[in-house]
Amino acid sequence: MSPLMLLLIAVAGVALLLLGVIKFKMPAFIVLLLVSMLVALAAGIPIQEVAGLVTEGMGGTLGSVAVLVGLGAMLGKVIEISGGAQVLSTRFTALFGPRRVIAALTTAAFLLAIPVFFDVGFIVLVPIIYGFAKALNVSPVKIGLPVGAIMLAIHVVVPPHPGVVGGAEILGADIGWATILGLAFCAPLGVLSYFVAKRINRREIPMLPETAEQFESFGASGTGTALAKTKAPTSSMVISMILLPIVMIMLGTVGGSLVAAESTAANILGFVGSPAVALLVTVLVSYYLLGVRSGWTSEQTGKVMDSALAPAAIVILVTGAGGVFGKVLTESGIGTVLAESLAAAGLPIIVMAFILAAILRASQGSATVAIITTTGLLAAAVEAGGYSTVQTALILVAVGFGAFGLSHVNDSGFWIVTRFLGLSVAEGLRTWTVLTTVLGVAGFALTAITYAIITAAGV
Repeated sequence: MSPLMLLLIAVAGVALLLLGVIKFKMPAFIVLLLVSMLVALAAGIPIQEVAGLVTEGMGGTLGSVAVLVGLGAMLGKVIEISGGAQVLSTRFTALFGPRRVIAALTTAAFLLAIPVFFDVGFIVLVPIIYGFAKALNVSPVKIGLPVGAIMLAIHVVVPPHPGVVGGAEILGADIGWATILGLAFCAPLGVLSYFVAKRINRREIPMLPETAEQFESFGASGTGTALAKTKAPTSSMVISMILLPIVMIMLGTVGGSLVAAESTAANILGFVGSPAVALLVTVLVSYYLLGVRSGWTSEQTGKVMDSALAPAAIVILVTGAGGVFGKVLTESGIGTVLAESLAAAGLPIIVMAFILAAILRASQGSATVAIITTTGLLAAAVEAGGYSTVQTALILVAVGFGAFGLSHVNDSGFWIVTRFLGLSVAEGLRTWTVLTTVLGVAGFALTAITYAIITAAGV
């Protein structure tokens, strides 16, 4: 099938998806599955393979998302109902002042995102975002947008995240330089994220009814059981619950690099530092410290955690369906055909890196896939170009920033952020998609300027 026809099919699929969700108010889960099947058939995927592709796309996404969303929701619920989020938000508000709380949490998110995957880190911070929003009497989107954006920036350009690490391996880029440059560019992006999100949030953005109800009841005993407690958790205890999975993941990431690969120590550290294990351990610890030890019965604590799974199921299913759409676009070859056509256009390598990654990101959703695919397409050109160590690292960072923006309906992260913040699809496109795209372009601008300076200096 011709590249033009594949492009038209992709555009029609996205248009149909937006029409169903925005115009006809159909459930996103159903529309995503329906459009995914129609696009697969239109792109020439055999009819007997479509159902299997849907299952594969759903399973591939939920394999990494479902466990994390479920455990993260449980942890968030017990922090919320125990009064932990209120205690922490009150403490931070008193410490920094109401006008500085959003900036302080954005800074904390910057640090949190270095060792922790975007999805995990954002889910861990959701109860804190809600708590701060309650304390400031604002919508959680005002706090959640800059927090989510800077976490995604770190995820796409700073090791040890999988896309940039895999891309470095393919291009032969130096991980150390990629880390230095990625952090150096993300620091000003954190400031920009705060101010751009503030401008986007000048108007009141309506929340989805189900999220608004959840937010309004936040901090209350909404499980149908009287949850009398002998003592409220301290702010240090709540902070410990947030830091525990982060420390475990860092231990696995950093510790694993210090021991021999495939050794017993490496395997143990890899197990301990896996996000699912880290969150499971944290949930069990919070079950005791924030629940039983604080005066709840074991049954009451279990009911609190179970009550988190119903709203989490919506996030999980919609995220999985978004993965199906991304899988169909990938298997149809739409992104690859467009990328290869662009690669033959003779653009400067740094510009090509950004545009290729942006097209792949927009066409199939996954930032990691976009980075890996783009670096694979550029590998031969980079090897033949005789680029310096710093130049190669900058090319890698440009790829990452290309995969940063244009987060929309085929990106699982889009659904996680928008659903937890109570944004409709239309509002998500006006806010989250715009914010990530602005920051992606700004990050590339910093990268391109640095690349020009380095090239001129012959470094």
